[in-house]
Amino acid sequence: MGCALAPARAASYDPTPAGYLDGAGESHPGPPRRPRDGDVGRGRLRVPGKGVHTVETWLKRGAEPAEAAQADAEVRQTVTRILDDVARRGDAAVRELSARLDGWDRDDYRLTPPEIEACLARLGRRDLDDIAFAQEQIRTFARHQRQALLDLEVETLPGIVLGHKNIPVGSAGCYVPGGTYPMVASAHMSVVTAKVAGVGRVVTCAPPYRGAPAAAIVAAQHLAGADEIYCLGGVQAVAAMALGTQAIAPVDLLVGPGNAYVAEAKRQLFGRVGIDLLAGPTETLVIADEAVDAELCATDLLGQAEHGPESPAVLLTTSEPLARATIAEVDRLLTILPTAAVARQAWERHGAVCVADSDAELVRIADRIASEHVQVMTRDPGYFLEHLRNYGALFLGPRTNVAYGDKVIGTNHTLPTRRAARYTGGLWVGKFLKTCTYQRVESDAASALVGGYCSRLCALEGFVGHAEQANIRVRRYGGRDVPYGGVVAADETGPD
Repeated sequence: MGCALAPARAASYDPTPAGYLDGAGESHPGPPRRPRDGDVGRGRLRVPGKGVHTVETWLKRGAEPAEAAQADAEVRQTVTRILDDVARRGDAAVRELSARLDGWDRDDYRLTPPEIEACLARLGRRDLDDIAFAQEQIRTFARHQRQALLDLEVETLPGIVLGHKNIPVGSAGCYVPGGTYPMVASAHMSVVTAKVAGVGRVVTCAPPYRGAPAAAIVAAQHLAGADEIYCLGGVQAVAAMALGTQAIAPVDLLVGPGNAYVAEAKRQLFGRVGIDLLAGPTETLVIADEAVDAELCATDLLGQAEHGPESPAVLLTTSEPLARATIAEVDRLLTILPTAAVARQAWERHGAVCVADSDAELVRIADRIASEHVQVMTRDPGYFLEHLRNYGALFLGPRTNVAYGDKVIGTNHTLPTRRAARYTGGLWVGKFLKTCTYQRVESDAASALVGGYCSRLCALEGFVGHAEQANIRVRRYGGRDVPYGGVVAADETGPD
């Protein structure tokens, strides 16, 4: 029983089919009506070009597309205004925005060494040790990834040497979210990884927390090796790092997660600066069968829903009893979870539960959703490792979970959202590197050989100036009498 889920945001989840047939056989152009929670909508799913596919069962769906599209439009407009303001007025705009949006105003947002030391002093030894442990796991995995990225040099023809070098970007701006919760781990994920990649200047921004720099975030930024630490949040922070102000020199690359506004700012800034990916509100997808129980599924769904009211949490399963039990267990846990006020909003607005008829169908639906996190708790997690294609990070088996990846296990938690997992992976050491090619011609004969082919190919395209770059070398290194603006004959360079 394949499931078509209502999108959580218009630009993120859009797995709903182009049309469906209701129980009476009537055709409809779009998704079925949105059922009430607990309502079971049954019909045949029509996949374009494939005829009637399967039977669908929806136990819960998320927000309507039109509602999400309106929210996206408002975010875009707000972000555009802020970016334009920072581009025009620099520090003055940043200061006004910070005071108005975060209640945070000071002459210089860069933290001084004494301020950084004061933040370290506010933490206990256990906290500092835990931060150090997490950073070492991330550093270790990033180093292994870096070692896998080899420079290359190869002789492709006699005297023709081609190669590439992996070169770190000159500077990176690492955004660390922390307005609602101090996202300490985001400092590890970006700053540590940038330093392993060899980035020379690492700038990092995080918003104030309860009216002051977040001590744990500052400690993590410092211990990770950040070169400049700013207590500054939101779109104004991202804009300052990307565009530069009187006080902050612009960076080459922006990385890090954030809310919908930060993600939209990165999208609009791309081109003026590089970005890692679009990492907006967190998403989680749990794939489960009878190998686990409802408590485990519900706990993993709500563990990510507490990030914020815009965080989708989806369960895909082949077991309808597990699906129904999980919905009931979510309701129970929401009565005792301390962060239920936030998690409940996310679950009510963007929670979804779907029952499918096979593991293959689960893969098809999951790939269509392309979630940031995919937690697999089935009898055969390896099947999903082999067959899934679209995900930010995969968590295989009940012994691991998204929180391990978010905080400490070593893989990076800055991951693609809004279905971007269809075309990119998450932040990793390679995002801070440019793979740049080079070439070298080591003999006269090699230059003349390639020059002849180049001359004719340029002429084929009508580029006389390009052809002359080849011709002059055929004359000098090949001893051929090629007229200016002419073409090297085929028999002068090799076979036709």
